[in-house]
Amino acid sequence: MAKALQVRNLSFQYKGTDKKVLNSFNFDVEKGELLAIMGPSGAGKTTLISTLNGLIPHLIDGKLEGEVIVDGWNTKEHETRDFATKVGMVFQDFETQLFSTNVALEVAFGPENLALSPGEILRRVRESLRSVGLEGFDEREPATLSGGEKQRLVIASVLAMESNLLCLDEPTSELDPMGKDDIFAIARRLKESKSITMIMVEHNIEEVLGADRIILLKGGKIIAMAPPKTILREVDLLRETGIRPIPITELFVRCRSKYLPLTLREGLESFRKEGWGIDEARYLSLIERDSLRASRYGRVLIEVRGLEYVYEGGLAALKGIDLQIREGEFVAIVGQNGSGKTTLIKHFNGLLVPTKGEVRIEGVDVRQTDILQLAGKIGFVFQNPDHQIFAEKVIDEVSFGPRNFGFPEKGIAERVDRALAAVDLLDSTEADPFSLTKAERQRLAVASVLASAPKVIVLDEPTTGMDYQESIKMMELVQELNKRGHTIVMVTHTMWVVSHYAHRVIVMKDGKMIRDGKTRQILSDLDGLREASLKPQQMVEFGRALGDFAFLSLEECRKCLVP
Repeated sequence: MAKALQVRNLSFQYKGTDKKVLNSFNFDVEKGELLAIMGPSGAGKTTLISTLNGLIPHLIDGKLEGEVIVDGWNTKEHETRDFATKVGMVFQDFETQLFSTNVALEVAFGPENLALSPGEILRRVRESLRSVGLEGFDEREPATLSGGEKQRLVIASVLAMESNLLCLDEPTSELDPMGKDDIFAIARRLKESKSITMIMVEHNIEEVLGADRIILLKGGKIIAMAPPKTILREVDLLRETGIRPIPITELFVRCRSKYLPLTLREGLESFRKEGWGIDEARYLSLIERDSLRASRYGRVLIEVRGLEYVYEGGLAALKGIDLQIREGEFVAIVGQNGSGKTTLIKHFNGLLVPTKGEVRIEGVDVRQTDILQLAGKIGFVFQNPDHQIFAEKVIDEVSFGPRNFGFPEKGIAERVDRALAAVDLLDSTEADPFSLTKAERQRLAVASVLASAPKVIVLDEPTTGMDYQESIKMMELVQELNKRGHTIVMVTHTMWVVSHYAHRVIVMKDGKMIRDGKTRQILSDLDGLREASLKPQQMVEFGRALGDFAFLSLEECRKCLVP
């Protein structure tokens, strides 16, 4: 079979460093293949992708050894621009790829530069937008789109080039669960209908079951390369490489079963073959624990009454929201892209002012409160930490808040040390924040909020772009802050994070709050989740299929399981 890509003895070392990021890579990709590349942060995934269209070595400085041959072209012998029609790229930092004034022009830009006819350009624009679910968005400004919608737009603009090789670096990082499924369905459809070769960098293991092969990277080396059904059963190997195993598979591994199911159906069959059962009394103790925790919440800190918000241009983002958040709660706000989640939480600290209705913090309307006072009560951690980091040193970043709020100077150093220790950055006080990894910058953003000791910490997609181990570290920090008395409000698309950490879930759709309740109650409402374009968690589905159980983690299931 013809080769779409050949990688021979590939090594790369960035300028100014003494360590190889890629070390002796060798692999081929067949035409029409869907290859998934997985591994922890820093494993070399994005660097590898950057070699496929000549960004390395032509635009990124460093020492390149070996060869990368794309459709017969050696990347060393051709400029990056020569690969425009051969390799389509969706970068991890996808927002840097957007620059046009409306959606249609963004998608049309590439085909226009190929000097195609107006009719062909229009066909490609329409087909690409339809493929990613953005029909009817032609006149929208990219800046008005949600993070997930922007990501779809970038994918559409790449699809419009109709390259034979598509390289997608975490293409679903900001999409809701159903949106993730849609993108992978698009990938499979393109692969089957047009014989397009696809290479995807991905952290989410359940999404790569449809790949032809998986390459696992760690420390700049290829440590495994095999079909998904082989690699996804290597639970310990996956954890070692910063990847969350499929829960149903890990459950059976931890229970020392001879069966290693990958899907819910296979898991149910294996459960019956093992002759296992569920102890109902143990399960009821989980329900009682949920109720006891809810009974300990304190006074109302945030109250929203009849909240409506309309963006300039007439887009109604919120439509009559009513809710209360009490002291000590850990609330997750979930919903499809564009459902109003981020718009809602931006009202909590005065970043947005209601079009109608009101938002009260400790009984006081936000419109009557100075924004500096609000910031002292409501700490806000943005989805992209680079949107709030600005100082030249880590220590200056974290001390800015307390100093700005007028805390005594002699106590600021102690606050800063305490905040940095909480996020494991105490040894980085003199570092340039932008020299840190994405996960470290996210933790720094949390520290900068934490130093001012707000009663409520609001986090917008706190684990975006992190590998599994980084996500766990972040969420264990947030969980610990909640245990210390901070009320947590979190927007996320990562449903395992919701099931493992949140006490309460608010579900939004089309600017409305359509569900609100304890996490177990909301996540066990499978039809309600699907209505909101959310994907049920595998362990919850597993428990429901076994009876009236809703396990929020495989640990809960193991606790209730009777061999």
